[in-house]
Amino acid sequence: MYKYPIEIHHEANSVWATCRDLPEFHAAADTLSELMSESADGIVSALSIYVDQRRAIPKASSPLKNEHVVHLSALILAKIELWNTMIERDMRKADLVRTLNAKPVTVDRLIDFCHSSKLEHVENALLALGKRLSISVEPA
Repeated sequence: MYKYPIEIHHEANSVWATCRDLPEFHAAADTLSELMSESADGIVSALSIYVDQRRAIPKASSPLKNEHVVHLSALILAKIELWNTMIERDMRKADLVRTLNAKPVTVDRLIDFCHSSKLEHVENALLALGKRLSISVEPA
């Protein structure tokens, strides 16, 4: 659902990537290995733009033949679901503050993709919005 495919572009001494699902995403590195690591951070940065602009985060499309897939952490996936649920319900941060009876800074951190929130805090916020977090493990 949120395993974003990226297209790799090769140049003389570097590689860079784009993502058709997230046009705001860009990453560059010297090697493919470094690029894959940088790509996860680049996607997190792109997701922050969606929050800043109060837009829903798009689901990932199926990868094309030559694309690589960037897997995001369970925490980031949970935050995407929380954010998209808020957007679907036309909720603002203040609405979530009231719903959770929490401090504004707590809610800011829950929807900040760069903040290392505790997964159970995001899970509790989703539960308050009528969603249950479910995690599965699959082969790498």
